[in-house]
Amino acid sequence: MRKRLIVSAAASALSLLLVVPASAADFQPGAAGIGDPYYPTYGNGGYRVSHYDIRLKYQPATDELEGTTTILATATQDLSRFNLDFALNVSEVRVNGRTAAFATSGEQELEITPARPLAKGAQATVVVRYKGVPSTVKKYGFTAWLRTPDGGVAAGEPEGAWWWFPSNDHPSNKATYDVSVLVPDGNQVISNGVLTGTSSTAGWTRYTWRENKPQATYLATLAVGKFDLAQDTTPSGLPVYTAYSKDLGENADAARASVERTGEVVDFLSGYFGDYPFSSVGGYVPNVTTGYALESQTRVFYSPRQFSRGANTSVVAHELAHQWFGDSVSLSRWSDIWLNEGFARYAQYLWSEHENEGTAQQLADYVYASHPADDPFWTVKPGDPGPDNQFAGAVYDRGAVAIQALRNAVGDEDFFTILKGWPTEHRYGNATIPEFQAYAEKVSGKKLGDLFTTWLFTPSKPAVGPVVPGAAASLAAASPSAQGTDAAPAEPKSWKKIQESTAEHAAGHAAGH
Repeated sequence: MRKRLIVSAAASALSLLLVVPASAADFQPGAAGIGDPYYPTYGNGGYRVSHYDIRLKYQPATDELEGTTTILATATQDLSRFNLDFALNVSEVRVNGRTAAFATSGEQELEITPARPLAKGAQATVVVRYKGVPSTVKKYGFTAWLRTPDGGVAAGEPEGAWWWFPSNDHPSNKATYDVSVLVPDGNQVISNGVLTGTSSTAGWTRYTWRENKPQATYLATLAVGKFDLAQDTTPSGLPVYTAYSKDLGENADAARASVERTGEVVDFLSGYFGDYPFSSVGGYVPNVTTGYALESQTRVFYSPRQFSRGANTSVVAHELAHQWFGDSVSLSRWSDIWLNEGFARYAQYLWSEHENEGTAQQLADYVYASHPADDPFWTVKPGDPGPDNQFAGAVYDRGAVAIQALRNAVGDEDFFTILKGWPTEHRYGNATIPEFQAYAEKVSGKKLGDLFTTWLFTPSKPAVGPVVPGAAASLAAASPSAQGTDAAPAEPKSWKKIQESTAEHAAGHAAGH
């Protein structure tokens, strides 16, 4: 309540100068979207989050979730109001300890008006209390919460956080995480990072996980159910967590035969991409009906269907490559998806070589020759595919062929310097395709604009395949890719496993939306 004071005009003016640091007009609401052209309403303006502390209580039998999320943020403007992205019912919001007004708008906007406006540069502690049944909540016509026979899973791209914690939901705002979840005894909780503790009382068990490196919101994962949860270490001492639903049926053994090789694959990829960037690694396979995998930071999500045709270490290589390309070095905007998916697919090419099932060049030649010029495959631009084609096969396959074309253009020495140097130079940050091109040009000393335009931004089949410039005429004449013909070379042995690993990814997103 405002009290009226009777003071002299001069004293009143002085007190206003002392209490109000800026004109009220200087404080404006933060934008309801972060400005990404693909998803205009995702993310928010006016602040940046540095940490999420998420405390939940979840009942697997009913899918009821209640929680309190504490967000540490810094205002990037004089802020009168700001938004979070969230889908569940909110009961209370506090900003810096004071009750804040809140309302909902649009599909997932939680509008918060603090009792006191936030000055630019000010740090804020935002506490949100909430509850709901995530599987029943639909936004844009879908729910990203995956209900299982014994619980639930949050693993989705480009959105997934809204169903279990409020956030600034865009990969350009990464933060650290503490996730603590209370579940009935006999259930397990899986999340990102390192398991820092478990405790039980009165029939409930609390699991506490910590991810101490910056993480994008869509890479945060949560799974509750009955799992075989195990912890081991790699030879170098890196903690490895793996978990499998107890009811995977006939896919259980193939899943284990694949995911249990996580440490081996990480060591292999580290030889190409540099030191592994996080404090733990692993993967889990819940009993879901989806067909895709997701590179959740440190804790990869796999669908059982990934292993319905037997073991598949190729998908493990793909998702673990994302720990460097996508998780450590993350997108600045969703149109740069090639920096994630092209390089993860190329990691499968490298793994194929390692397993003697086809070289990267053979795989690139096969992709190029297998798609005739009039195939819609070539109309997708990996460097800017649009939101409807963000997870189209061409982003993966044409994207990987573009990387082989780059390798041939700059030579192996510079190429592998780029492959290791890029994720090292941008570790824990965000980046764009133009920044990657500039880096590749700096390392190689070559102008690469035409190559990037041809392979990433032109909606037609390149006239010449991914060949080494100046190759002998006899070799060029023998190469279907060099001739630009549609005659396909022999299918590499690894090809089907590579396709299985991501064939349902785009379909899964399309169904979700």
